[in-house]
This record gives sequence, C-alpha cells and structure tokens, in this order.
Amino acid sequence: MKQLEVQILQQSYLLACPEGQESRLLEAVERVDTAMTRIRDAGKVRARERIAVLAALNLAFEIADREAADLAAASQRPAMPEAADAADAPDSALPAEQDARVQQLLLRLDEALGEDTSPL
Repeated sequence: MKQLEVQILQQSYLLACPEGQESRLLEAVERVDTAMTRIRDAGKVRARERIAVLAALNLAFEIADREAADLAAASQRPAMPEAADAADAPDSALPAEQDARVQQLLLRLDEALGEDTSPL
C-alpha cells in the first residue's frame, strides 16, 4: 500500500492508496478540493466541517443523479444505434435542477446547524 500526501482546502492529508490507483485517488482529491473550494468561496459557510459535509452531499447528489440517468438510459435504450446516441446526450436542465437542490440543502443545513461562527 502506497501513501500519498495531498492537499484539500489548503490542508495536508496523508492517504493510503493501493498500488496502481494513484491517478484515481488524485482525481478524487481534486474533485473534493474543487467542491469544497467552491462552497468556501461562495462565502456563506466558513467552518471546514460544514464545507466538507456540503461537498460530500453535492458529490453524493451528482453520483445519484448519474446512476439514475444511467438506469433510465439503460431501460429506454432502443435497438437502433442512432437512437441510442441521442439518448446519451446530456440533459441541459439537469445542472439548474441540481443547483436548486443544492441551494435548498444549504438552507436546510444552515437552519439545522444554526449560526456558523467557527473559522476555517
């Protein structure tokens, strides 16, 4: 097992990684860091734990949406290859829907956790 030192939201972490999976781990770290940085830079959340929870929820929603889309596409995939290519085209309404869901989650989380007074 290999160990990699990575940075997430400007904090170092030493992570164990199976041999040959370094690039996958680094891609995952980049996604988490990007998600957390976006939330922090939005300015509404300052506590590192809250940022991590929101980033995890955002990523979980993305995975769930992708799985649901894959399942729907697989169940509706017609026998003709041209029609299958059209079914795989991205839905332009999905990002706006995700953004609205994320904003609702942020509001609910803020209400549940109360005032955020802890620094990063």
